Parts: sequence; C-alpha cells; structure tokens
Amino acid sequence: MSFETILLEKKENIGVLTLNRPERMNAFNEKMEAEFVQALQEVSQDDEMRALVVTGAGKAFCAGADVGRMSGEERKPKGAEEFRRGFRNIQGIILGLQRLEKPTIAMVNGSAVGGGFDLACACDLRTGSENARFMVAFTRIGLFPGWGGTWLYARIIGIPKAAEMLFTGDFLEAKDAERFGLLNKLVPAAELENETMSLARRIANGPPVALRLAKMQLYKGLEMDLETAMQVAAACETITLTSEDHKEGVAAFREKRIPQYKGK
Repeated sequence: MSFETILLEKKENIGVLTLNRPERMNAFNEKMEAEFVQALQEVSQDDEMRALVVTGAGKAFCAGADVGRMSGEERKPKGAEEFRRGFRNIQGIILGLQRLEKPTIAMVNGSAVGGGFDLACACDLRTGSENARFMVAFTRIGLFPGWGGTWLYARIIGIPKAAEMLFTGDFLEAKDAERFGLLNKLVPAAELENETMSLARRIANGPPVALRLAKMQLYKGLEMDLETAMQVAAACETITLTSEDHKEGVAAFREKRIPQYKGK
C-alpha cells in the first residue's frame, strides 16, 4: 500500500517505517495517524518482516501532534467527547507498537518531543545520534501527556527522572538519554542508519517464535507477580521446546554454523 505521509519499505527481512512530513518536523496530522495504524497492520501480517525500524525524514524524529490542529487551523473547534474519540488512532499506534509480535527500534535522528517522545518510548529499543533530544512538550503548553507518556517514561528512565521531565518540560539531551537508559545505542549521526540496521538484522535473524513470546512476556510481566510470571514462562518455554526453531538452533550449535530460523 502506498501512503502520503509515511514511507514503508522492506529491507531484507526488516521493515522501515519513516514519518515523512519533514517540513512539519514529522508532526502527526489525522492522515498520518491513520496511515501509521494501517502500516502497523501491514507489518503485522507480513511474515517476511521480522523487525521494524521507525524513524523520521529530515532533521527531526517527530514533533508530536501538529500544532495547527491544536489551534483549530485544520478544522472547526471540537467538543470534549470529539477530542476523546480523536485519540483512538494514537492509542492504536502506541498500543500497536507494543503489541506487535516483532521487535521494534526507534531510530532517533533528531528531536523527539511531545507525542514524538512517546512514540520513541513505545518502541522496544532506541538508537540515536548526537542530534537526538527528548522533551515532554505537553507541559510547555499546559497539556497532560495524552499519548501514554506517564506510563512509558517511568518504566524506561525511572520515576525521579520521569517526574523531572514531566514537571519542567526540559530537554533530555542525547548523552543523558544514553546514561538514563533511554537510548540503547548512541552513535555519530553519520553511522546511525548503519548501526541501527545492523542491530535490526541481528534481531531479525533470531528465532521468531522465541522472540515473539519474549516480547509478549516482557510487557505482560509488568502486570504479574513473580509466581504467575514463572507459570507463564513455563508455558512459553514449552512452546519453544517443541518448535522447529529450537531444533534448528541446537543443530546449528552442534554443527558450528549460523542457524536459519523459519519461525515455526
């Protein structure tokens, strides 16, 4: 499917989703929201895509929601209920990334502010260059972070730093983002794409069944006590123990070769 506001490419067995409104710092309008949801559905249904990289065109990663929408420039003013319903696609994006049965990487090439910060946090991993910076832009214009940030930030960078960013609206620069664990990798801008795709290939070449279950339990486990998590872990490992991928992994180990996983 072709899109107007995003690009979706398949590079080997990796999907690359690029926000493509560089003139607006890749800010979301209603069209982009709907297209992002559609793109996630395509990625989910394409078994050849085993990992997804999300990035932005131009100098920014994502500026969140287009300010023009907030000021009423795009359409007539909304009532409270219409505003609430308007979050459905955003919820579909954030939840869709977390529920996607494939690992996701945010390749943060520039500023990620407001909803763009939340979008990066909704991915499983984040890589960035020295140009990456993060901010809770909602705070600066008197808004609550409606894209899931209050749940996401604390789980990634811890409550104290999350509270500081929420309450002040200050930027978190690239080096500090790495120090607080927000960025898994911090590399020079010229190397960002190569390093990110190298990481994505390592993941995409892994065993799909085991990675799918690991991602599911990584997030579902946040809602469980240890005993319940251990019971779910036993069920998940039982699935992998009987998989073709496990047999291939053992055979490759014994034969000292690279495994060729099929996701079965």
